[in-house]
Amino acid sequence: MTAATSTPLLHNPSHAGEDVHTATDGEIAAIIAAARARGARTLTLGSGRTPAALATMAAVADQWERGGGRIADHITWPETAASWLRQACRFTTAPTDLWVMTGPRLGWAQMTRRLLWSTAWSARDTIVTTIADPAALALVGTAYLEGLTGVDPDGSTWTVTDGLLLPATSNE
Repeated sequence: MTAATSTPLLHNPSHAGEDVHTATDGEIAAIIAAARARGARTLTLGSGRTPAALATMAAVADQWERGGGRIADHITWPETAASWLRQACRFTTAPTDLWVMTGPRLGWAQMTRRLLWSTAWSARDTIVTTIADPAALALVGTAYLEGLTGVDPDGSTWTVTDGLLLPATSNE
């Protein structure tokens, strides 16, 4: 992430404090299907520390491991922090095929900005739950999220393409 500022942190962000919902069965199934379609064998999970975010990642881990997959690590991050650098570095340290992320909007955006600024993380190799709604994506900037895949509660998927959220094609 290139920027004129000296920090990736959001300045004066509105903090709604909202939690995400616990992922639906359809959402979990779509995350697993999207990861398998990409040939992933190992996932690294990242989440906020709210009950719903932790429950979602536990469900993803359970389904992934039941299907023979491996979880490299599960990193959590706070909604507010000085920089998120420690969490971002740990999130990208373990060898993984894909990253899966969930959590409240502001914490996710701050963590994602730190990932872009300070690590080799790639949005293209990441699947997110509904945390990444248009407002959350705007906090990061869709120009920096090319290839990010999202899964909605009904199990439908989308990808950031040319700065837009586009429904996933049937060959994914």
